[in-house]
Amino acid sequence: MAGSYGMGNRQLRGAEECLLMSPMTSRQLASHADNLQLVNDEVSASLARQAASGDRIDSKSVFLVGYAGAASSFLATRHAQPVLAGAAFAAFAAAAVFGILAYSVRIHNDVPEPRRLVNHYLVMPRTQTLAALAAARVIAFDANAAKHQSKARRWWISLGCVAGGMILMILALTSAYWSP
Repeated sequence: MAGSYGMGNRQLRGAEECLLMSPMTSRQLASHADNLQLVNDEVSASLARQAASGDRIDSKSVFLVGYAGAASSFLATRHAQPVLAGAAFAAFAAAAVFGILAYSVRIHNDVPEPRRLVNHYLVMPRTQTLAALAAARVIAFDANAAKHQSKARRWWISLGCVAGGMILMILALTSAYWSP
């Protein structure tokens, strides 16, 4: 999912505007080259961790959707109390919907397109290029953060629905044993 296909010229211009607003001059940037490299590396690592975390949520979501489908199939083959079984089916359906929404395809922002890097940054001094890349990556990280939180929230809802569906399914299947 991670890649350079989500970072548009609009975001790159936003990164360049961040640099223009920076109180550092070109000379000051050059004197802070080591720190700039460190910041750029850390922001790159944060983007990579964010993408990996999203991939793990995707894997867990697929598992929950499959589990909800299997539990629904099992419940459908058993004689169960109709109201509780209906509620369990609704919970499993909600789990499937939120699970699918959690792993639905989203554009993951990363660095600018390679062509833009070569055409625009090749002629710039190293420190200015590092500063622009760090600013662009921060903007991409911020844009991805809201998507990531939404994905995680949907996964938690899906998990809660599966858990609720399992409780309802157990009650529906065992209702003959505890009802008068």
